[in-house]
Amino acid sequence: MSPLTSQLLMQRGRPKTDRLGKIRSLDLSGLKLLSEHLDPNLLGRLKHLQELDLSNNQLEALPANLGLPHLRVLRCANNQLGDVTTLCQFPLLEELSLEGNPFLTVNDNLKVSFLLPNLRKVNGKDASSTCSQVQSLNRELSNRVTAYWEKFMAALGPEQEAEKVQTDFVNSAIRDVHYGPESLREFTQWRVRMISEELVASGGTKACETDAPKKPPGAAAAGRPRARLAALKRPHDVLLGASPTKRTSTTPSTKVEGGQCAPQLEPLHFLQCHSRNNSPQDLETQLWACAFEPACEEGHEGTTSQTVATCGGEAVCVIDCQTGIVLHKYKSPGEEFFSVAWTTLTVVTQAGHKKRWSVLAAAGLRGMVRLLHVRAGFCCGVVRAHKKAIATLCFSPTRETHLFTASYDKRIILWDIGVPNQDYEFQASQLLTLDSASIPLRLCPVASCPDVYLLAGCEGGCCCWDVRLDQPQKRRVREQPPVPSAINRACEAEFTFSEGSETARCRVDGLAFVNEDIVASKGSSPGTICLWSWKQTWGARGGQSVVSVVILAHLQWSPTELAYFSLSTCPEQGLVLCGDEEGSVWIYDVQHILKQPLLPPATPHAPTQILRWPQPRALGQLVTKTMVNTVVANAAFTYLTALTDSNIVAIWKRP
Repeated sequence: MSPLTSQLLMQRGRPKTDRLGKIRSLDLSGLKLLSEHLDPNLLGRLKHLQELDLSNNQLEALPANLGLPHLRVLRCANNQLGDVTTLCQFPLLEELSLEGNPFLTVNDNLKVSFLLPNLRKVNGKDASSTCSQVQSLNRELSNRVTAYWEKFMAALGPEQEAEKVQTDFVNSAIRDVHYGPESLREFTQWRVRMISEELVASGGTKACETDAPKKPPGAAAAGRPRARLAALKRPHDVLLGASPTKRTSTTPSTKVEGGQCAPQLEPLHFLQCHSRNNSPQDLETQLWACAFEPACEEGHEGTTSQTVATCGGEAVCVIDCQTGIVLHKYKSPGEEFFSVAWTTLTVVTQAGHKKRWSVLAAAGLRGMVRLLHVRAGFCCGVVRAHKKAIATLCFSPTRETHLFTASYDKRIILWDIGVPNQDYEFQASQLLTLDSASIPLRLCPVASCPDVYLLAGCEGGCCCWDVRLDQPQKRRVREQPPVPSAINRACEAEFTFSEGSETARCRVDGLAFVNEDIVASKGSSPGTICLWSWKQTWGARGGQSVVSVVILAHLQWSPTELAYFSLSTCPEQGLVLCGDEEGSVWIYDVQHILKQPLLPPATPHAPTQILRWPQPRALGQLVTKTMVNTVVANAAFTYLTALTDSNIVAIWKRP
């Protein structure tokens, strides 16, 4: 039996009346309502209802025929809505609240703006800027679909059946017409389908732009909508201009390794999106880490992400590399973020539906890990992981809920963050504590056996731990006993890089696997990056606690004495990447280098390519020099992101 009755509606309605048709405002919040409880036959009697509150229920969808023609205010916060298209039944709607619906994304926000032309406020904020974004997207998509229609029809033969042609056109347009960032793909495909079907229905004569949403009141204050997608950029995220001298040189790089075809990269965007107080004067905030989002949608597991998360200062930003748009920005005043890492979780709704979530973990100075549901735009969990700052963190590549955190307290902790509960909150549990003799700086699960061993680059060298949870406990820390069921474990082995050398156990501040065997590490020898074999090194260990690595090659790098330039790898392409103190990006093709004759240890291999700093313009002057702290590329090496110590995110693209 439905909890909604005529008597309940009259009790909760305003003004007080004995007739449903006279109610203008109705509060149905906090009643644990399900979608099937919203009976159109009952609610349709509220002919003059203007305000409806459905917050704090368990709604997964709104029925498509509620029959509320005069509704102007709708509150649906804190539900489980996964679709907004049924909101088109409320054409007069002016205010809408959808906060706390974790399955809604930025795509749904754009759909809402398109479907509701009179909308003035969404989640308490002015809707005019989003409306302008939708108009810009819609205009460009309409032009592209129309051009695709003309090309498609010109290629048809006279014998083809009209009905099949129409179906083929719609399907091929959805597949082939692309515009805007990958994160808006759901919205753009939705609009491409609509535009294509309208074109087919009109025989190609209908002007698609007539369906663009009208500006809501107050939209004029936002300015004339721009034709370029740059209108989507947040107003305080400064896009720096490339210097005039560099605009004519699209690939400011130096090819070093002879006889090899170096990848061509063009400088694309330079962003100041981590500024304190959104100040364009801030060229001092240091940026420390970035990571590309994994593809998580069904059917797209093998696709390449173009969405990157960056951290530095008090902010974490999520950027679309294609357009330079800052899609999301999370701030924590007083924090300084040092590390970010992605995972993809399968979440089951109360109705039993499975959803895939991209979750971003961010941590830094305060020793806390914040778990961000980026698409929905909120922090859904905080893990108080360490009493001192967290230097780095990473997720297990095989267990999506397992997170390693490494701290200045000389401990590495393995957490199981679990999956969100019905309130979309995480309850993390501590599984394992790894004790280190020095501060761990970089974490790297062993590629061939990530559930067995973990490598860490530390202030005192490179170490390895056994991270199997079914192994016996080795020792506990006396001054701070771990929680029950958590395990403390000492280092399994320490690696040295040159026997009898003073640098044998020096700082390792760069560490990553190039493939299942080859490890790239930096810091043990000034001016070089070391390539060594995990399998050969571990196979020759023989139970020793101190092991000399089997070096395959040395790579020439900057002679600087400065530390903490983090290297990264692009395993699918066999590349090693590292920045330096001059703003350059060093690129090494490891597969090509290892085919070369073995050089003497004192003769490192030259880089395949060096990308020179493109000198963007900021505050009316060229930024001629900076330090590149971190460089990361996506899996297909189509985008490369570099973070600097001068609050600049630099993005390159491979044409």
